[in-house]
This record gives sequence, structure tokens and C-alpha cells, in this order.
Amino acid sequence: MSVLVLILAVSAACCLGSGFVLQQQAAAHAPLSDFLSPRLLLDLIRVPRWLGGIGLMVCGMALGAVALSEGEVTLVEPLLATNLLFALALSRRRTKQPLGRQGWAGLLLLAGGVTAFIVAGRPEGGEAVGDPFRHWLIIGAMLGLALLLTAYAKRSRLSAGPVLLAVAAGLLYGVQDALTRVSGQNFAAGGWTALITSWQPYGVLLLGVTGLVLVQSAFETAPLRMSLPALTAAQPLAGILCGVGFLGDRLRTDAGALTWEALGLVGIVAGVVLLGMHPAMPCNVTGAARVGELQRR
Repeated sequence: MSVLVLILAVSAACCLGSGFVLQQQAAAHAPLSDFLSPRLLLDLIRVPRWLGGIGLMVCGMALGAVALSEGEVTLVEPLLATNLLFALALSRRRTKQPLGRQGWAGLLLLAGGVTAFIVAGRPEGGEAVGDPFRHWLIIGAMLGLALLLTAYAKRSRLSAGPVLLAVAAGLLYGVQDALTRVSGQNFAAGGWTALITSWQPYGVLLLGVTGLVLVQSAFETAPLRMSLPALTAAQPLAGILCGVGFLGDRLRTDAGALTWEALGLVGIVAGVVLLGMHPAMPCNVTGAARVGELQRR
């Protein structure tokens, strides 16, 4: 594993985790009439704290894009999942909550899961799959599932709505990461002409804006502990599927390696959930009240 990719991916995770915390603090006070509407972004753009969070997120995405250009999606995505550690660290500065058993267990599961997946899988780059049908089948499945989750979250009278929106956003961000890597490869092969004449950069932009609306709507209606774990767990799973499915990333496939890879992914998801539900993560009364208000509308 390249040290440069490791540094870039972890730095990206730091920026993303810190940015998510600032965004949620601002979005929690946005008008509920803007739920799942682009107007939400127009309202939030006037809030300095939110702009700071977006600035950190953009830095994180830029660092992640460089990491994806230097390494495989199946390597970078698990490292990006550590953004929750930095979100928890920033939240703990405000709440003064100790890690406790739950925090340490989540930290060990997340770190151990990332390590197990990378060491066992030994991600390597390969030739991208040339079959367009396979590309669109995987991308279509991710986008279709995200659309279904969003539709159900909008119509649902359950408090699970923000979680569903976060999962949908995570799926979009995973596909976005895959298209970011393809865009980087197009640029390396043919410069700006090849980049702007391919559809992938425009897909990256569209997925980014759509995912941003979903994430801010989830942040608007519920505390961070309800949305960020789902977002953090869904993104690497979608990215890894795209990497193996059509980008040509290779993982070891012997029985022992597959077992440890599966255990690593389970550890990542379990660690994300434990850390996301930690008492240090914001859980304000306003967020719960806004979920109830949205359900009554």
C-alpha cells in the first residue's frame, strides 16, 4: 500500500468528518419547508458555519480524488470510512464525553475492519471492464436503490427517514468516487480535452449536488448520530462494489482471504454504528422535535 495514498485518504477523512459536524450544526436550524429541495442549499449558503463545513468537505473530496487517482477504489474507500473518527473527536471537544467501552469498541472494530480488509484483500488495480452493460447495470442498481430509499424516506412516517436518506447519499457518493477515478484516468490519458468530452465529470457533479441535498435534508431533520453512521457505512460498500464490478480492481479470492475481507467489512460497519451512536455525538432535542414535526406534515 502506498504511503502517499494512505496519507491522502486519511487527510480526506479528517476533512470530511469535521465538515459533516459543522454542516449538521447549521442544517439543524434550516426551515423544514426546504426538506429535500434545492432551496435548502440556498438557505444554508448564508450560514458561515455551514460554509466552513462545505469548505472542509470540498478539501476532503479533492484529497480523496487525488488518492483515487493514485490508488484503487477498494483501497481508498475503507480509509475514507474513518471520517467518523474525526467527527467523533470534534464532537467530544464540545461534549467532554469519555470514549468508554462503546467508543473503544467502535474504534477497534473500525480500525481492525479497515486493516483486515486491506491486508487480506491486497487491492490491486487491473484493466477496467469494457462491457458498457456491466457499467450501467451496477451504476443503475446503485442509483435505483438510492431513488427508492429517498422516495420511501419522503413518504415514510417513521423516524427512519433521515437514516434512509443518509444511506441513499452514501450510495451516490460511492458511485461518485468511482466516476472520479475514471475522470482522473481520462485526464491522465488525454488531458483536458478527454476530460471535458467524457460524461463522467458531469456525472460526478450531478451526483455531488444530489447527494449534498440528501445529506443536508438528513442533517436538517435528525441528530448527527442518526445519519452519519449510515452515510459512512454505505459509501465504501458502494465504492468497493463499483471498483470490483467495473473498474478492474482485484481482491484476493481464496477462501481465507474472502473470509477476512467479509469480516473486515462487517467490522467496519459495526464500528461505524457504535461510534455513530456514541454519547459524544450530537443528539439534540431540536433534532428529535423536527423529525416529529416533519412526520405530522
